[in-house]
Amino acid sequence: MNIAAHLARAGRFAAERPALALGAGTLLTYGELAERTARLAGSLRQRLKPGEPVALVMANCPEYLEILYACWHAGLIAVPVNAKLHLNELAYILSDCEARTCFASAALATGLSGLRGGALRDVIEVGTSKYEAMLAAEPLPLADVPPEAPAWLFYTSGTTGQPKGATLSHHNLRVMSWCYFADVDQESPWTAILHAAPLSHGSGLYALPHVMQASCQVIPESGGFDPAEIYELIGAWPNLVFFAAPTMVKRLLDHPADADTANLKTILYGGGPMYTADSVAAIERFGPKLAQLYGQGETPMTITALPARVHAETDHPRWLERLASVGVPQSAVEVRTADAHSHSVGTGEVGEILVRGQTVMRGYWRNPQATAQTLRDGWLHTGDMGSFDEEGFLTLKDRAKDVIISGGSNIYPREVEDVLLKHAGVAEAAVIGRADREWGEAVVAYVVPQTRESIDAAALDSFCIDNIARFKRPRIYRVIGDLPKNNYGKVLKRVLREMEKEHDG
Repeated sequence: MNIAAHLARAGRFAAERPALALGAGTLLTYGELAERTARLAGSLRQRLKPGEPVALVMANCPEYLEILYACWHAGLIAVPVNAKLHLNELAYILSDCEARTCFASAALATGLSGLRGGALRDVIEVGTSKYEAMLAAEPLPLADVPPEAPAWLFYTSGTTGQPKGATLSHHNLRVMSWCYFADVDQESPWTAILHAAPLSHGSGLYALPHVMQASCQVIPESGGFDPAEIYELIGAWPNLVFFAAPTMVKRLLDHPADADTANLKTILYGGGPMYTADSVAAIERFGPKLAQLYGQGETPMTITALPARVHAETDHPRWLERLASVGVPQSAVEVRTADAHSHSVGTGEVGEILVRGQTVMRGYWRNPQATAQTLRDGWLHTGDMGSFDEEGFLTLKDRAKDVIISGGSNIYPREVEDVLLKHAGVAEAAVIGRADREWGEAVVAYVVPQTRESIDAAALDSFCIDNIARFKRPRIYRVIGDLPKNNYGKVLKRVLREMEKEHDG
């Protein structure tokens, strides 16, 4: 079944319902969006054969969703790409997927046009007469595709090595959408979803279950995340849902707005660690309207979930421990933790998180070596470390490569970071290991102060001694103005490691 069938269905049963909005104003109904999508699909099939990739290198805009669904409607593969990447990085991805056609935002179209000469032949700037002319094509009947046909190439962030295209099938995306309702955002009604986070990643993936329910897809006029604008849009759209990285939730909490958030249905957060103190503050500010998910591009949005009802159980004796976890396995997957030999480890023991189920990717696009390394014995090896408690809640520790081994003991940076963030003078913290002749590795903490005043390292050390095992405490504290982050707010520890090498010099 073609994933685009859900939009075609909504175009019939919810033809007059708002489908696409820019800010507070509706642009298209579902009947209109379905019609435009079928026409755009017809134009694409005049250019491309079924099964060919189409790149979307665009900031969030109303055209994004009709292009995405037009690709699927035509039996093509959508390749949404982070629009904030450097042109060299974009060139690599376009070359790797061999896209002949690319849709681009105005700010990117000229640079991308200069990449033509390989497979790329056609760069279409959205909002131009060329784009509008495509919408005059004859509507294309919905393409018949097998469930395992590729639908979305999800390129990894490439923080280590070149990015790889996780190949997600129509069936992967459909089951992911079912998990949304079963495990993540369980309460109806679903009226509108706000896309303040990039549509090329989690927010775009969660557009799919909302199309199933004929919810309105709301694009901020800014095209991105602005706390004041978010609060305004919460006031404009009842039962509003949006996906946010933890850094975005923190920015909402720090914003001085005294806005009414009664319309807010759910803040879906994921993509990085949400510190417990921030979760508690968000529940106090918004009510029990948070839901957490943990996933990877290789199993999109679907490893574990911590739904709103668990966030709301403030009287549970282990409430804070549960908030510090990433929840329990979603209903379409099996999740276990394993040692270096893929043998399962016991409750409370730390191991690599392995996943199998109907949302796990087919493999990496034309990269059998990387596929064989990641998909072994029927399990996706995530590279993340974690432990299950006796109730089945999974707590993340760190990426396997981030674990610090000092004096023969494993130290998980997240544990140390959690302690540092409890100090009143610390706004942000990131912990890495550096080579140490005596201990093998030593713990180094990079901390961002709450104010412009510096932080006393001795005071931090005393605080850590009072709150964590001595062998886990940092040996070195470095005060920094800002932590290096990627476009999604994830701390780039590889950059910190490079900075640490400079200290050695």
